Amino acid sequence: MATFLYKLGRLAFRRRRFVALIWVALLALAGVGAATASTATSSSFSIPGTEAQRAFDLLEERFPGASADGATARVVFKAPEGEKMTDAAHKAEVREIVDELSSGSPQVASVTDPYQAQAVSRDGSTAYIQVSYKVSSMELTDETRTALEDTGGDARAGGMTVEIGGDALQVMPETGATEIIGVVVAAIVLVITFGSLVAAGLPLITALIGVGVGVSTITALGTVLDLGSTTSILAMMIGLAVGIDYALFIVSRYRAELAEGREREEAAGRAVGMAGSAVVFAGLTVVIALAGLSVVNIPMLTKMGLAAAGTVVIAVLIALTLIPAGLGFVGKRIHGRKARKADEAGRTAGAEDAARTAAEESGGEGGAGRARAGEKPNMGTRWARFVLRRPVAVLVTAVVALGAVAVPAASLEMGLPDDGSQPTSTTQRKAYDLLSDGFGPGFNGPLMVVVDGRTEHNAKAAATRLTDSVEKMDGVVAVTPATLDKSGDTAIVTVIPKERPSSVATEDLVHSIRDTGGEIAADDGATVLVTGATAMNIDFSEKMNDALIPYLALVVGLAFLLLILVFRSVLVPLKAALGFLLSVVAALGAVVAVFQWGWLGGLLGVEQTGPVMSMMPIFMVGVVFGLAMDYEVFLVTRMREAYVHGERPGEAIVTGFRHGARVVTAAAVIMMAVFAGFIGSSESMIKMIGFGLAIAVFFDAFVVRMAIVPAVLALLGHKAWWLPRWLDRALPNVDVEGEALRKHLDDASDDGAGNDGGPGGERELIRA
Repeated sequence: MATFLYKLGRLAFRRRRFVALIWVALLALAGVGAATASTATSSSFSIPGTEAQRAFDLLEERFPGASADGATARVVFKAPEGEKMTDAAHKAEVREIVDELSSGSPQVASVTDPYQAQAVSRDGSTAYIQVSYKVSSMELTDETRTALEDTGGDARAGGMTVEIGGDALQVMPETGATEIIGVVVAAIVLVITFGSLVAAGLPLITALIGVGVGVSTITALGTVLDLGSTTSILAMMIGLAVGIDYALFIVSRYRAELAEGREREEAAGRAVGMAGSAVVFAGLTVVIALAGLSVVNIPMLTKMGLAAAGTVVIAVLIALTLIPAGLGFVGKRIHGRKARKADEAGRTAGAEDAARTAAEESGGEGGAGRARAGEKPNMGTRWARFVLRRPVAVLVTAVVALGAVAVPAASLEMGLPDDGSQPTSTTQRKAYDLLSDGFGPGFNGPLMVVVDGRTEHNAKAAATRLTDSVEKMDGVVAVTPATLDKSGDTAIVTVIPKERPSSVATEDLVHSIRDTGGEIAADDGATVLVTGATAMNIDFSEKMNDALIPYLALVVGLAFLLLILVFRSVLVPLKAALGFLLSVVAALGAVVAVFQWGWLGGLLGVEQTGPVMSMMPIFMVGVVFGLAMDYEVFLVTRMREAYVHGERPGEAIVTGFRHGARVVTAAAVIMMAVFAGFIGSSESMIKMIGFGLAIAVFFDAFVVRMAIVPAVLALLGHKAWWLPRWLDRALPNVDVEGEALRKHLDDASDDGAGNDGGPGGERELIRA
């Protein structure tokens, strides 16, 4: 692989104008597609294989329109103190608003009169208007939304409280200025790392091109593939982070190859050949983890994972082609002014001194395995030596620290966000609270029970028996009379729980109704199914829990095999997997502490605590595992490279840190900055994912990879690189360390082509 990537890097360097033109054309094509595509809507939510989904599908068939995907809104009124919504003046005001809403927009499907629909609380203090629209919330026009928002102005002036709930006011999530701040922080880190604006700008520009191609493609295909409005944001988050990181590793290796005295084209080829191999395998682990989300069998999650995986693939291709092309354009400006002056001085003072100065300026990434005599140890070297002196103490301290942070994960509660999780300052949350106060906490989460009797007699009998049984259950406030479809073989019964939708009591009630439905099915032959938003959320959480272990086994298993192939070791991949588990559990603990318990919530803009999103654990497992293996590959590959070239295990650890710690640290800080930038999003899911991924990268890069990994490798010694002989013979040699590439280059040099990678050497490589 390294030899192929070496040739690819040199080709991209020589044909840089053609390569750049291809990527610019792809960006323009994707941009045109995105600009001409219709506006993305919220992705349709379905959970195949669950009872709630089967009931939902049955409703679509038997009660057309009963489960429509159009937006809804509830205009909630509360009478002034001492008055009631049944007073004549308030009745007239509300009915006038009903007429205004009915005629206010052609997108309105229906508006219910609360006095005819019995939508007035028992004490008369609260009433609500139910508004249904013909289109989804993302397709509502500004005029329609404005008409809804302006509803009740006169009523408020008269002393009534008017708030609006439902999804009709939902808009595209905004990430805010913090996303830009994240990119700025990444730029600052790159400037500090490289000491050159050009070297810092190249990874940023290429990463933005890759993200532009990926996100524009997702936007262009959004309506056709039902990708949803948040898919592109998640793809942007991950694509931007890995795009900068992968480019950083290639550019760092290129500068180090230049520091060794090689010509620019040869340095570009070697950089892509050596660091590019690690980029390919690191990208593969991320793609495996993201694409593996499809095993959960939830279409929305599958599409999110595949879209993000596609963006990662683009980031890898950008790093292998556009980066070497860009290196050809920037020339000597890839080094800072100080390094260029040192290079000019070196022409008279000696090439060796100049190479050493440039190597120190570039951070020493990717040079020869051994330290030069008299070379000043960098921070990575000093830290590695400290860990080697105290491996047990470092290992115990790191594990105990992560274990302490992971403790809140034991209290993890999962659910899906609704208006009750909105900030208390929003009108949606205020409407939610008014309905809870006026009609009971369970009113915001009604259960819809579908009875499929197959005949009119069975449907009526089964629905009557079900109603009688459910009314006697604890935790039930009300049960509406059964509504039959036109053929009379299917009935709908609405159950109002006593407790709020996300409570354990409501979850228990759903299971109790389903148990009763099973008894009815056995006796009467009717099928009883429970659905509704609350039941869908419960089924979604349970399905995510059930899928977590199989998903974890699949992803970790595939990546374990991939890492065995990369490192030619059994214990190193095992250590990598166990370290990942520790970091992801600690990250979940931090998410629980912030978003469920409210610790530091005000600092991070978390206005409302509540259950952690059901998809958060499995999504974090997928994304964090892929990113964690990035750092494992980049850092430990350098150790493996030094070890196979004859260094002792301890020396190899120091060599790996000397050449890789600075770059891995910079990459981790950049990735954290990019993820943290999404904490400012107005969408609670994006905010939580941004925080979770940022803190997970911190734990994995700085605690697991920088502390636990060297400590474990130091304790294992030579055993760390043990591989059974039969397995060694069976595995193909992918040459991540570039050993075969070095041999080819040495052979070409011996044949008279020199080590500058001239044309003769390249012809020899092609023949090989």
